[in-house]
Amino acid sequence: MYIELQADDPRRAATFYRGLFGWEIEPVDENLPVEYWRLHTPELADIPVTRRVAGGIVQRQAPPPQPGAGTNAYVCSFEVEDFEAAAGLIERLGGKVALAKFAVPGRCWQGYFLDPEGNTFGLFEVDEAAA
Repeated sequence: MYIELQADDPRRAATFYRGLFGWEIEPVDENLPVEYWRLHTPELADIPVTRRVAGGIVQRQAPPPQPGAGTNAYVCSFEVEDFEAAAGLIERLGGKVALAKFAVPGRCWQGYFLDPEGNTFGLFEVDEAAA
């Protein structure tokens, strides 16, 4: 599982999730368009692989909903084999680009979308040559 948590203060969020779950979290300096902190569960023998978590904390790019205005949630990113094909399908099905495709150098191509209901989700295509 790969998750992303949005935060106004990523350092404060990292402190919280380290304390709550024992996640390993460190800031990333890869010239990304937003502040990003990578997270993963510790490599412990007693955690089954299917329950390990990887992801990140990304600096919030818009204000969160006001209390009582709706749900505030994690953004889930889904791995795809062909980013361009998946992005085209999203638009054909009524979705919209929220943050255009960008390289996470040496890791993948990433982008964010809104579904027809306005929910944000991400896509990534693994590509160690991404730059």
